[in-house]
Amino acid sequence: MSKFDYLRLADVIAAEIASGTLKPGDRLPPQRSFAYERKIAVSTASRVYTELLRRGLVVGEIGRGTFVSGDRRRGLAAPADPHGARIDFEFNYPLLPTQSAMIAKSLQGLERPDTLEVALRPAASGGTPAARAVSAQFLARNGWTPNPDQIVFTASGKQCIAAALAAIVPTGGRCGVEALTYPFVKGIAARLGITLVPLAMDENGVRPDAVQKAHREARLSALYIQPVIHNPLGITMPPARRADLLRVVDKLGLPVIEDAVYSFLDDDATPLAAMAPESCIVLDSLSKKVAPGLALGLIVAPARLRESIMASVRSGGWTAGGYALAAGQKLMGDGTVAELSRLKRIDATKRQQLAAKCLSGFEIQANAKSYHLWLTLPSHWRSQTFVAAAARRDIALTPSTTFAVAPGHAPNAARLALGAPTIEQLETGLQTLAGVLNTREEDFDSTE
Repeated sequence: MSKFDYLRLADVIAAEIASGTLKPGDRLPPQRSFAYERKIAVSTASRVYTELLRRGLVVGEIGRGTFVSGDRRRGLAAPADPHGARIDFEFNYPLLPTQSAMIAKSLQGLERPDTLEVALRPAASGGTPAARAVSAQFLARNGWTPNPDQIVFTASGKQCIAAALAAIVPTGGRCGVEALTYPFVKGIAARLGITLVPLAMDENGVRPDAVQKAHREARLSALYIQPVIHNPLGITMPPARRADLLRVVDKLGLPVIEDAVYSFLDDDATPLAAMAPESCIVLDSLSKKVAPGLALGLIVAPARLRESIMASVRSGGWTAGGYALAAGQKLMGDGTVAELSRLKRIDATKRQQLAAKCLSGFEIQANAKSYHLWLTLPSHWRSQTFVAAAARRDIALTPSTTFAVAPGHAPNAARLALGAPTIEQLETGLQTLAGVLNTREEDFDSTE
């Protein structure tokens, strides 16, 4: 069968999904059975299934098979926009009841015409000397203080990732990432023409031998990792693993993009950049520390890479706005962000304790300091259908397939983000999910 024949067969299955003949959650037959039914070679059936996975029309769950995802669009799946679910366990933007008043107090004076006139002017990717100095002092922790001249600003954390990848990974290049990773990295890489290479993980984070293996197979240009409170697994890389990983990175000459967006929740953690300042590009933002509406991004670039990263920010149109830069400078400079971070550390711990209580008896992986947890589902539920069942209870959460880099290699799990609901909503939502988990998938409709 030619390439065009297997693509035509994939189109046939896609049409069955689009028409509703195949519905979300339906299981496709094993590839050998599919090949027998369609009178094709098993290798051709494999190519059809791979094409359906690539289009995002089906998902593979390890040890369970291939299921219709319900996504009728071609291309890479990405999280949807917030959709007004009654209880949102999908988007991880923690908000405190008192924070708006704290932010308003900090920003007093920024509305004055003379101050506003300066803030509304175009900003440079390097900001101002004052903004860099304040940012460097704010980012300092546990003996690590970046040089202010290392700081580059963008309009968001996502733009930090895009700028760093564009600066150090060429089009067609390969970037190693944790096998389960921040979902938006996949879309960013696709648009930049970068191949993401999934790296095996264990309880301590990404494995150094996996980096070596991937580099031997075909040269990597960089790594993108989350060493502190990994999203979605919550892992914080211990010192011994950090040292082992950095030895491999140094030997291979690989730059590391270190996403530190959740590091504010663990004030004991030290960036990898403290151990390898010339190898690590640290990314951070204010969106989770402050609020999603103030998404100033910060990059700490090694001196040898700063100019190329600044050029990437300018050419990508990712420069921070002057007002966001001025607001961020005030919030960091007067201690408001530090105080919000302290309060959110307390809040996250309380929410994790509540989650552990409500989901006792189920398999969860969580960092006691984080705002999210990883829920491994009982064998009678599949990730996609569990998420759909939760949605019918007005609860939004994220299936494991969203985080998996390799199509068809998602564990049977879901991520719960704990930061957005009120405490009352959080408890209600967790108790509701516990009830759903205790109901068999095939019996769920009868409980409606």
